[in-house]
Amino acid sequence: MREILDTPFPKNDPYGSLAMPIYHTAAYEFGTAAEMEDAFTGKVAGFVYSRIANPTVAHFEERVKRVTGAQNVLAFNSGMAAISGTFITLAYSGGNIVTSPHLFGNTYSFFASTLKSFGVETRFCDMTSASAAAASIDKNTCAVFLEIITNPQMEVADLKALSAVCRAAGVPLVADTTVIPFTHFKASDFGVDIEIVSSTKYISGGATSLGGIVIDYGTYSGEKSPKLANIPESEGCTLFFTRLQREVHRNLGAFMPPETAYLQTLGLETTPLRYEKTSRSCKALAERLQQHPAVISVQYPALRTDKFYSLAAQQFGEFCGSMFTFDAASREKAFAFIDNLHLIRRATNLFDNRSLAIHPASTIFGTFTPEMRAAMDVKDTTIRLSVGLEDIEDLYNDIAQALAK
Repeated sequence: MREILDTPFPKNDPYGSLAMPIYHTAAYEFGTAAEMEDAFTGKVAGFVYSRIANPTVAHFEERVKRVTGAQNVLAFNSGMAAISGTFITLAYSGGNIVTSPHLFGNTYSFFASTLKSFGVETRFCDMTSASAAAASIDKNTCAVFLEIITNPQMEVADLKALSAVCRAAGVPLVADTTVIPFTHFKASDFGVDIEIVSSTKYISGGATSLGGIVIDYGTYSGEKSPKLANIPESEGCTLFFTRLQREVHRNLGAFMPPETAYLQTLGLETTPLRYEKTSRSCKALAERLQQHPAVISVQYPALRTDKFYSLAAQQFGEFCGSMFTFDAASREKAFAFIDNLHLIRRATNLFDNRSLAIHPASTIFGTFTPEMRAAMDVKDTTIRLSVGLEDIEDLYNDIAQALAK
């Protein structure tokens, strides 16, 4: 995508550096006390302290903004920090969030436990049913949230239908889109108001660093929110983004370090190339494993046999990311498969340059009760595979020999 490499620097580098330098500094000097006052009070644009803003991070945010077409972008030090910052901005005691029980483990825990302790209710419903989501929304609903492809269930919801429900109710549709990079999926085209990305994944360029991004498309005003309505407006920002940037982000201290922004700016430049390679390999491996006698089932929405195939094709195109799941005959056989891998690494994380395998039920969801895992459709037989840049035949041979043993 041309936007990635064509985004200019905020200002010319005095030494002509092609890469944005790392501004490895905590503070910034001013010429006069009046200049300091203007910068600290926001009367003029400028950098005052790197917990609040940093030139290297601002450059990364600007590149993401250009690629996505968003109104504003804010970078965090992890994907979970981006999620928590978003919902601490939106949620309030007595309010509720409507979402799916099919969530990543820490995201589920954040809603069900952390926000609950502050008086925020989470209403879990079937997000593949727009009518079920609509029935769960009331006057105290702060937001509707979902993952565009759930992990590890590989469920797909109709984003345009959910967006219509949210617009009618005056609440934002917030989506975690990490599974497909924003270089290949335009969330705003499907009515997503606020996009959250773990940039640790595709964007970092091979698991080089932890990061998270909040992308605000400016389509949710926040005027009906009791938490946002009284905030003084900031030029070019929604009420949501004003509060997120000026208050929550500063007070939580979860700012992306400049070293991370430098690495992820470089990673962003190669994201389209890496995604096209890994997603193509992912689909081919999923298709081949459908035919393997030791595999009970394969879950990948780009497969023609998948129940979400038509909807996924409309929303995501030919590929549905670089991750799929499959089921062995038993928990013991799932463990044996993982133990016998040679090329594929036994590790968590997604969308590394290396292929990674994990047993979600015993790791990511390992502290959840069996009853909770059952309610979340996290099965003991499921293996999650994140496909990397290795040769596809080498990957398949490794999978085949591990299944044979």
